[in-house]
Amino acid sequence: MTAQLIQLPAEHSGILRVATYNIHKGVQGLGPARRLEIHNLGLAVEQLDADIVCLQEVRSSNRKEARYFDRWPSVPQAEYLAPEGYESVYRTNAYTRHGEHGNALLTRWPVIDHQHEDISDHRFEQRGLLHVEVEVQGRRVHAIVVHLGLIAGSRTRQVSQLQRFIAREVPKDAPLVVAGDFNDWGLQIKRMLAGFGLYEFDAPRQRAYTYPARLPVVQLDHVYVRGLLPIGLQVPRGRVWWRMSDHLPLIAEFRL
Repeated sequence: MTAQLIQLPAEHSGILRVATYNIHKGVQGLGPARRLEIHNLGLAVEQLDADIVCLQEVRSSNRKEARYFDRWPSVPQAEYLAPEGYESVYRTNAYTRHGEHGNALLTRWPVIDHQHEDISDHRFEQRGLLHVEVEVQGRRVHAIVVHLGLIAGSRTRQVSQLQRFIAREVPKDAPLVVAGDFNDWGLQIKRMLAGFGLYEFDAPRQRAYTYPARLPVVQLDHVYVRGLLPIGLQVPRGRVWWRMSDHLPLIAEFRL
């Protein structure tokens, strides 16, 4: 079932549209059968029409893939994916043999400041959070992009670190968005975030499944907020979407 988005007039003020999307480094498939999807993802991000787009598994560079694909972009993926008029902010989470990748945020509103914090829990997974302060309709909004670990204990400790970061870096009265791939198949992270005031749109019988993209059975991607009113969700579906990444994007709207 596709989650429904409450439709509002385009000229309606005080509405913030946020999308989160794990883009799988812009490549789908394995070995010689793998295909470059970054160009399609660029069109997809534009179609999301979000004020803030939170991206995970974004490549800054990859020498091996750049040699393999003739049409590999000449600029980092975050910059390539930013629609005209958007600012892009990228910070690296993981350094690999052939390059690096991390989180990115794209926004049509002015970026005031940004920072990164390493939240790696063990040496086998390099993780980080990206914090960006954006001025939306004259109001400062804080956005944090996360990609949590695959191990349950790691995610719990990373959320505790996230809580400490928010307490230290985000004013209590400032609107806050925390979005990304939480890698959580249950409700533990949702309960932990609620414990320090972060909530998402939640409606009975509504399912915003985002993974795996071809036949989604679980919601790994979320947009949580503090100081904003959640009003609707949407998950784009169909072949054009599941071919681009192993995740589907999630779009959420909030009232400022």
